[in-house]
Amino acid sequence: MADLEAVKQRQQQAWATGDVSMILTQQILVGELLCEAVDVHPGETVLDVATGSGNTALAAARRGGKVTGVDFVPALLERGRERAAAERLEITFREGDAENIPLPDGSFDIVLSTFGAMFAPNQEKAARELLRVCRRGGRIGMANWTPDGAIGEMFGTIARFVPLPAGLNPPSLWGTEGRLRELFGDGVSSIQVTRRSARIRHISVERWLEFHRRYLGPTQKVFEALDASGQEALARALTDLMRRANRSGDATLVAPSDYLEVVAVRA
Repeated sequence: MADLEAVKQRQQQAWATGDVSMILTQQILVGELLCEAVDVHPGETVLDVATGSGNTALAAARRGGKVTGVDFVPALLERGRERAAAERLEITFREGDAENIPLPDGSFDIVLSTFGAMFAPNQEKAARELLRVCRRGGRIGMANWTPDGAIGEMFGTIARFVPLPAGLNPPSLWGTEGRLRELFGDGVSSIQVTRRSARIRHISVERWLEFHRRYLGPTQKVFEALDASGQEALARALTDLMRRANRSGDATLVAPSDYLEVVAVRA
């Protein structure tokens, strides 16, 4: 079985490599839609877990929420502070991870996570933390990639070349209603899921892969773990996947990727 703490440390190092905020700028709409789904009211306390560079935290603050963003990569938190300052929004950004949120029990009306908490190696612990910091009757909102969407299939493709550590569940399980109900159990009184699609856009499939290899730390680490022939095979597999997903009708890349938008009420 995997040493989950060691896995988390490697994840932290990977996410701190490159500049994932360049990737996250393509997913801004997802956070906006999630904040509409949970119906953020002005004055409500909102926590964005694994906030990254603050997409969803910013969306909640635009709606008048009193927002805190938590992430375990200091450079991403600094980018979030820069963005909040540019919009003259008051958001508290602090270091912490989804499995050990450094905040009191029941201290938020709304707890959010957009493509964030789903990557915690200990899924059960992350779910317990999301529940713990949300007040009774509050809302938990998540956006999680599905296993059968383009990004979920990308995870599966990568795992064929660099398998997950033994005993680790795929992150995309968070994108299935059955697993969500297992993780939250009787901690929620209701779960509503809506299947949505985000668009992956780039000038070409090849440039998309170059962009990810440059800016997405986990992708960099996967390629570094392979020899030259393995790197070539993985690059070919990923570009083939995106070509199949492409709906642009021309040489550019416009690929839909499904995710689950989740709204749960804390019991």
